[in-house]
Amino acid sequence: MRASRLISLVLLLQSRERMTAAELARELEVSERTVYRDVEALSAAGVPVYAEQGRGGGYRLVGGYRTRLTGLSREEAEALFLSGLPGPAEELGLADAVAAAGLKVLAALPPALRDAPERAAARFHLDAPGWFGPSGPPPVLRALARAVWRDETVRFRYGRDRGRAVTRTAEPYGLVLKSGVWYLVARVSDRHGEGHRTYRVDRMADLEETGERFDRDAGFDLAGYWSVQAEAFLRALLREEVTVRLSPAGMRELRYAVEPYAARRAAEEAGEPDGDGWVVTTLPVESLKVARHELLRLGAEVEVLEPAALRAEIARVAERVAALHREPPRTAAPSGPRWPDGGDRSAVSGPW
Repeated sequence: MRASRLISLVLLLQSRERMTAAELARELEVSERTVYRDVEALSAAGVPVYAEQGRGGGYRLVGGYRTRLTGLSREEAEALFLSGLPGPAEELGLADAVAAAGLKVLAALPPALRDAPERAAARFHLDAPGWFGPSGPPPVLRALARAVWRDETVRFRYGRDRGRAVTRTAEPYGLVLKSGVWYLVARVSDRHGEGHRTYRVDRMADLEETGERFDRDAGFDLAGYWSVQAEAFLRALLREEVTVRLSPAGMRELRYAVEPYAARRAAEEAGEPDGDGWVVTTLPVESLKVARHELLRLGAEVEVLEPAALRAEIARVAERVAALHREPPRTAAPSGPRWPDGGDRSAVSGPW
């Protein structure tokens, strides 16, 4: 544990040049006294850590000292080559930078760990975009990424319908990739006031890089902002509620039929199971029409209690389905799924 902390301390000083004992203590989640002892241990081991006294002082490494990554375990080295997504990096125009960084890390690894990228690539493949998303990145994405890196104000037109699109001037704070869709988080001033807003990048057009720099709010937390906004979006989207009774299997399968947020809410609000294990709970839904499609996926594992209109609609659809299956099929069913050319698709595995 201490050896890992000592390596972390050296790497922190390499990356930030100078840090106070208090800053190191916060990063390493230890006391300042522990930092003092660790620095003494590093000095005794020959690592040139120098303490600068006075205001603005702190610890730094002397003479551009750099350490090789000999402290990495095999698991850490292999995980390092899983930390980036090659697809999104290429979409942002960072493929060359990521490749160059990977080569530098590889060169710094001891010989025994230099097979880490091949081992990781042979065992894991990260495919971030959704199945039915757009085939390529939004046209403005790379220019927008440049503006994010440079803290440069941008102007763009925004909207699905070009004729009704609005023009925005924004300070781009960050980009978020969610289920294959890129979003921009930016600070803007509009009729709603000044604050951070979220925009889908594929609905942005005519992006103009103004060349004007802006001062970032150092306290802005992109990940924290996104988490809050994503939950608020789901609460606004799932604006209606239905009361349902679910079997144990229905509770298990609910997360596959509805939004994860809705399934979580339903689990939190579920009552005590009855003698057969069924529970009554409230389920947030986008609309009754959407709820009908989602709950029908659960078949006989769910009973709608309220509203009465949805219960009647589920019953009507169930009766139609039952009627279709009471009689023999009107035409003979094919022996298996077929390709348009007549080939048998059932012999081919794939995520159909």
